[in-house]
Amino acid sequence: MKLTKIIALAGALLALGMGSAFAAKKAANTNKLKVVTTIFPEYDWAKQIIGEKADDVELTLLLNNGVDLHSYQPSVKDIAKIQEADIFIYVGGESDEWVDEVLKNVKTQNQKVINLLEVLGDKVKAEETVEGMEHEHHHEHGHDDDDHDEHGHHHHAKEVSTFDDREVKSRSLSDWEGEWQSAYPLTLNGSLDKAFEEKAKSGKMTAKEYKEYYKKGYKTDIAYISIKGDTITFQYDNGKKVSSKYKSNGYFIQNWSTGTKAAMYRFEAVDKKSGAPIYIEFNDHIIEPTEAEHFHFRMSNESYDAIVDPENLFPTYYPAKLSPSEVCEELAGHDKHHHDDDEEEKELDEHVWLSLRNAQILTTEICKALSEKDAKNASVYAKNLGSYNKKLSDLDAKYASAVKAGSKNTLVFGDRFPFRYLVDDYGLKYFAAFTGCSAESEASFKTIVFLSEKVNELGLQTVCQIESGNGKIAKTVISNSKNKKAKVLVFDSMQSTTAKQIKKGATYLGAMEKNLEVLKEALK
Repeated sequence: MKLTKIIALAGALLALGMGSAFAAKKAANTNKLKVVTTIFPEYDWAKQIIGEKADDVELTLLLNNGVDLHSYQPSVKDIAKIQEADIFIYVGGESDEWVDEVLKNVKTQNQKVINLLEVLGDKVKAEETVEGMEHEHHHEHGHDDDDHDEHGHHHHAKEVSTFDDREVKSRSLSDWEGEWQSAYPLTLNGSLDKAFEEKAKSGKMTAKEYKEYYKKGYKTDIAYISIKGDTITFQYDNGKKVSSKYKSNGYFIQNWSTGTKAAMYRFEAVDKKSGAPIYIEFNDHIIEPTEAEHFHFRMSNESYDAIVDPENLFPTYYPAKLSPSEVCEELAGHDKHHHDDDEEEKELDEHVWLSLRNAQILTTEICKALSEKDAKNASVYAKNLGSYNKKLSDLDAKYASAVKAGSKNTLVFGDRFPFRYLVDDYGLKYFAAFTGCSAESEASFKTIVFLSEKVNELGLQTVCQIESGNGKIAKTVISNSKNKKAKVLVFDSMQSTTAKQIKKGATYLGAMEKNLEVLKEALK
């Protein structure tokens, strides 16, 4: 938490202590169910579920004056409301670190607290730094032996975790020629436990947590891979063997959420009926022809786009000649969990409400809390939830149709980009000046030029910004592009919705419907 927030919170808590008797007396004057929310989407979701029972509930929105989540500091009055609430709903990211201190002094017994990020669990994404984006920690092209990749593997002489896409060279299957063993069985049988213990000494997880992370990442039923010439033979853990010749399909640049990237070298089975995986990818942190020392292998029989969660699922293969203890040594000496390769933890993307699919999960959790605290109205809340989630689902389908009908599939934002959840839902790409949580407001000339070149390259008719932006960067991007007539489009991230706008009828669904119309224009 930033120092200014700590000081402000400490002062507010002190003042609250002095005035707590007044707060308690005031709270006693109403028997209404008290629901306190930090941001507008939470407020409106609760409002829609409460529906006709609004007179029975005291619903509060704390951030109602245009201040967004990243710069909000709770007042004495806000803290009192939170501590007296029956239900408190907040986002739960880095911007909300102050909440823990406030909740230590909660006065309502059995207060129900909903942390959006905790509810979504594995669906929460890390802040992503894409190509061309301004970010606080710039990666250099010169890497030494202390650098690690997105899955923590130690960099050898030619391994890189960030690079200019133009530096990537084509590679043939011969780079991976040889006999390879999966690390997954070694993870299961305890052969790698010493590596996890070593990593726990300097890492931020326990040995047990590291083991679980790698068990998930390494999971595969392909025990051995043999590569000879253009033929690959796969041996499954049940003894079954399948083979096919493979042809190269070039490479794909994969951007990881950590700000690093990888070249994924793609090959396609020539014999589609052989039973061998059809669409396969190798990545070994190298972007030019050389002999691999280990590799990550991913596959799909549908398409490359159908490969599941490449960041968190990374079946890994080491030379078959290595003993289990030698593989363990490789892992202990060369690995470091990708959350830990910098001193600071990577920041989570807090803007989870900008996914209509997430919204359906979160509204369900809110309905559950309301029903627990107000059982007599549970059937009303359930009915309203069903109706509301149907609207969310229908709008989600409209987004999918609009994306399918669009002639473009990439957005350029001359602004912060809080819409990662939205674009990921529909398979869209984007380039932006800053991450969604960035405090920066001035883009470098290099970033402006990069975004302008993307407008040219992609033939875009629009450049986007968020509702709280001043449009300066977006206009500068357009003025530096070939298309001087490109329009600036405004997406509403609902980070600064005011009480005045709510009074005039602002709703979460309304904002997302408007965003859909803006998206349609951006994809023309």
